[in-house]
Amino acid sequence: MTFEILRARDQPASPWKNGGGMTRQIAACPEGAGLADFDWRVSVATVAAAGPFSTFPGVDRLMLVLGGRLTLDMAGASPVTLDAASSPFAFPGDAPVSALNPATPVTDVNVMVRRGRFTARLERRRIAGTAAVVGQDVTLIVARAGGVAVALAAHADELDAWDVARIEGARGALIRLRSAAPRDVVVAHVNAVRPI
Repeated sequence: MTFEILRARDQPASPWKNGGGMTRQIAACPEGAGLADFDWRVSVATVAAAGPFSTFPGVDRLMLVLGGRLTLDMAGASPVTLDAASSPFAFPGDAPVSALNPATPVTDVNVMVRRGRFTARLERRRIAGTAAVVGQDVTLIVARAGGVAVALAAHADELDAWDVARIEGARGALIRLRSAAPRDVVVAHVNAVRPI
């Protein structure tokens, strides 16, 4: 089992090639993998202008909007509008998808996994007092504000805004969360596909 805190200050944002936004990679596997050879990847993005998303053949994507309102235009389907109250939205990375012009910049969390090898789940949680998350193969807890304590077995630390707790190999274990005031977190789970 590994328990690691990824500090926001160590996760620089990279501008998109089309100038329509910025992405800050939170974690990827294997370590140091690029956009062409990752097994899975978790990032936070800001969408500031209309434009096409990059395509990722053989990849499944999951997006959770945290702030703003984003309309996605997908080939062969009706446009989908997402906001901070929407459920996570799943779509294939091979599909042509474009963001329509947002009225204000949109912040979202993205998880991408290799289809058939990994699955992913995203959820938003509000912590007020104490709460627990059941660990998976990989669990990432993203704090949207400071003051969130994370503990598992003998490990414990506190997250500041946009810090991330990365926990691996703790499938079925209870990860404890605590905050003195209500705080929002995003929980991302990645699991390897197991043979039946």
